[in-house]
Amino acid sequence: MASVTNTYARAFADVVFDVHLDPAKTLREAQALAELVAASKQLRDVWETPSIPAEQKRAVLDAIVAREEISPTVRNFLAVLIDHRRIQFLASIVRQFEKELNQRMGFTEAEISSARDLNEAERRGLEARVETLTGKKVRARYLRDASILGGAVVKVGSTIYDGSVQGQLERMRQALSN
Repeated sequence: MASVTNTYARAFADVVFDVHLDPAKTLREAQALAELVAASKQLRDVWETPSIPAEQKRAVLDAIVAREEISPTVRNFLAVLIDHRRIQFLASIVRQFEKELNQRMGFTEAEISSARDLNEAERRGLEARVETLTGKKVRARYLRDASILGGAVVKVGSTIYDGSVQGQLERMRQALSN
């Protein structure tokens, strides 16, 4: 599955950059369609059923595209997934597509967990620190996790920067036990 996801995501990103489309708008449209597919079992059943002709599947797609005002490029991408019987991978392809776009535009994704909601100044400060650490612009997603007591835990890829009170207490406990 990973190779299917990566192949389609990379190809879609190639199209976005080759044709000079707005990456953010294209991503939003793809995410909206992925959410629509995830929310509708009937739609998934239609698009995943081999006995339904591709023309009928594309007719359903065209009706959705017209209603949701989706660009022709995103429509064509979904049509390719439908035609190649890859629509079941849509959600994971869109997630990988987002990662591919971020990488090509010099962004890194960060997941920042804190015990409370952070104000805008705190968010900007944390993002600036992560940008300094990674050397890339940051797209942050914020989560609340009361178990960390205070401070923040930042995940960038597989690297974790633990500045939480819980993490500090754990490090002190380990130091004292040694």
